[in-house]
Amino acid sequence: MRATEPPRTEIVFPDPRETPEPGIVAVGSDFRAGTLLQAYRRGIFPWPHGPHVLWFSPDPRAILPLEHELHWSRSLRRTLRKHPFEVTVDEAFTEVMKSCGSTRDATWITPSLARGYTTLHGLGWAHSVEVWERHGEERELVGGIYGVAIGSLFAGESMFHTRTDASKIAFATLAERLRRNGFTLFDVQVMSDHLASLGCIDVSRNEYLRRLGHALDVDAVF
Repeated sequence: MRATEPPRTEIVFPDPRETPEPGIVAVGSDFRAGTLLQAYRRGIFPWPHGPHVLWFSPDPRAILPLEHELHWSRSLRRTLRKHPFEVTVDEAFTEVMKSCGSTRDATWITPSLARGYTTLHGLGWAHSVEVWERHGEERELVGGIYGVAIGSLFAGESMFHTRTDASKIAFATLAERLRRNGFTLFDVQVMSDHLASLGCIDVSRNEYLRRLGHALDVDAVF
């Protein structure tokens, strides 16, 4: 099932290559689906800071390389083989995003931003991986990750966990799915110790934009 293109908006983003440090490309609060897609296609993502919404194209840019076989740590490989959770895809996008927004360091997931990504999900552009803990006939959402897929780009936005390793399971499941389905670029935006432990690396903005141009020309199905 192919994603549906939303109506174009009047917003035009500048070329990120002409953006000085620290990578702020624009300021504004337009989270319509057409605006969000245009931003990702130009290597830009929104990140609200206080009263302002800043649109970034950072240098360097963090990615998980997909061109080679993925190598997880020994402990994560063991966790992926033996864990008590259920893992699903696109079953609870709104709940995953809400849970990501409830974490202490995810204050940028505002209600208006969430509506924009929920619209993208309804159009087939945004996706989630969910991790569940079963309690008899009921199950509890204990981890997940969401992001945007365009061509063979997947732009990861945020992840959360309320059980040990649940976000790592979501991340690894997503990465394996992307590689298996022909995705060439897994963007994770800004490096952290957690992302580095999962095998993510930094590349220059120019290198990221080069990879992005290729990824947008390659058709992959999430």
